Amino acid sequence: MPFSKKCSVFKVVLSALLLVALLQLIYLSFLSKLHGRQQRYRYSELFGAGAKRNAFPPQRSARKERLKYSLSTGGIFDASGQYRVYKNLIKSEFSVGQKAGVARPGLTLATHTTINNLHYIDALLERWRHPLSVAIFAHGQDVRFATALAYALSVFCPYVQALVNFHLVCLSGETASFPEQDREHFAGLEDCRGVFQRLETHRDRFKNYVMGGNVSYPNNLLRNVARGGTETAYVLVIDVDMMPSQGLHDQFLSLVHRRPPPPDRVFVVPAFEIRHTRKMPATKPELVQLYQVGEVRPFYEELCQKCQAPTNYSQWVNLHFRLAGDGGGAGGGESGELEVAYTLSWVDPWEPFYIGASSVPLYDESFRQYGFNRISQACELHVAGFQFSVLDSAFLVHQGFKVSGEFHARKDEENRRNRILFRRFKEGLKAKYPSSPRRC
Repeated sequence: MPFSKKCSVFKVVLSALLLVALLQLIYLSFLSKLHGRQQRYRYSELFGAGAKRNAFPPQRSARKERLKYSLSTGGIFDASGQYRVYKNLIKSEFSVGQKAGVARPGLTLATHTTINNLHYIDALLERWRHPLSVAIFAHGQDVRFATALAYALSVFCPYVQALVNFHLVCLSGETASFPEQDREHFAGLEDCRGVFQRLETHRDRFKNYVMGGNVSYPNNLLRNVARGGTETAYVLVIDVDMMPSQGLHDQFLSLVHRRPPPPDRVFVVPAFEIRHTRKMPATKPELVQLYQVGEVRPFYEELCQKCQAPTNYSQWVNLHFRLAGDGGGAGGGESGELEVAYTLSWVDPWEPFYIGASSVPLYDESFRQYGFNRISQACELHVAGFQFSVLDSAFLVHQGFKVSGEFHARKDEENRRNRILFRRFKEGLKAKYPSSPRRC
């Protein structure tokens, strides 16, 4: 082939390759711009930056407007005047449209946390799958961060959107605002997994009781806020790093439907703690198996054994073997359904976790930080005339063993202060319940 023809063929091939390369660059540029528009769209929807009024699906626009309205109210001050409360900052689809003050049949989990432990609700909802009320305490820059992340969870996570009511508590001198100024910090959030990954970056940044400065973690206020944000007849207040047994919601509702309880009855859910490396048990047989080999133990066994001992863990565990020998099912009783194992009167310093009607006395909000916050509430239930019925197969498990060396430095000082407060609290109960023969 003459040289000139070879050169012409080479030029044609080279031109074709250049044309292909050019088309690829145009295509990649198009994809990049498209992705950028998608990111801006998602981001503007999440934070409302420059969004057209009708640019987004009505449900999401309504959710954003409800959040803006909640923030515009400025919240309310607690009884002490030291904290600002945004109740129902973000409402679940379960709660939207529910008439205020009218309780639905059902059971809600209520919990409290700072932003560093909010990631626990992912696993919690995977097990629970029913209404959840979460009170978040935030301080400083975390107020806006908590608002944004709670909203992001409600936008990108369908199960959060369907089931979770978020409430926000901060210092009275702080205010929450719609996080339009934090665009760069939150850019890139595309889905539920991404939001939880962002939450993971704040995981264990500080312990709930260690907020820095003179900021006190108002645990009982948070419990009351979470309780007040429920729309069901019954509520179970837990710590956010605890996991309920599988099927507890439906099993409990079946129990109270079969045997409607008297108004002076609460249902104790025995609490345990599990070694960090172990998988959370779902049923009582799984729990008992781990209990027998020391991988699960009673809650607070090392820190305050007497605080949980009245639950009578030995009797509760042995009940499993007796029922198994009698042919009882995993649900507890001979029918395999959840039942009451035994009923107890309160003794000092028992602080059980329990399911109660939404009308049971609230927690005393003067207790903050560490010590006596749950004991005081159980003490009041006792003086008010309540009985404590222990459920035979329901349980809670705390992630990790609680050991003394892992607590914050001021724990003992806080405990001493709250012990003095508890003495005054008990005296106050005499005036609050003058006809009660019971005392703490």
